[in-house]
Amino acid sequence: MAHIIAFWESRAFYDSFMARSHDRLAASQSGTFKDAQVKLFDHRFDVKTGFEPRFTDVDLLRVAHCRVHEERAEHFTLMQEKVWNPAMAGSPGMVRGMFGEAPGHEFLVLSMWLSAAEHGKYRAERVERLALRAQTEADVAALTGDIVEMEPSWTV
Repeated sequence: MAHIIAFWESRAFYDSFMARSHDRLAASQSGTFKDAQVKLFDHRFDVKTGFEPRFTDVDLLRVAHCRVHEERAEHFTLMQEKVWNPAMAGSPGMVRGMFGEAPGHEFLVLSMWLSAAEHGKYRAERVERLALRAQTEADVAALTGDIVEMEPSWTV
């Protein structure tokens, strides 16, 4: 499995790429992958501070894709900002991250970590307690995600 995460300076640049270059690029990659899924998320807020789409200073990326019950979307967003973000920001191995939203009450939480060991310390110490405090189970209809070990030669 591969994760390709792209950040666009603006919606206008994204739309321009899709209109002018996407089909040609996709055609040149025909047969190199199967079952691609593409989602476009709008940046809502940073996790920690000063998000930058830079991957050269981290070894691990945690991607969480959450489908949230419609009536719980506002609560989920508030708990991300007031419960989860401060906990991640307080973890010494967490470098930065971002919280994004897509139509249909879908959210993306992207966190960048110094190492798998640092992320493991955060998970072991806090996740269950934070999930109870944030009422995550009541908010989330479906959660998928992955822990991605960065491959420096693939980072542009």
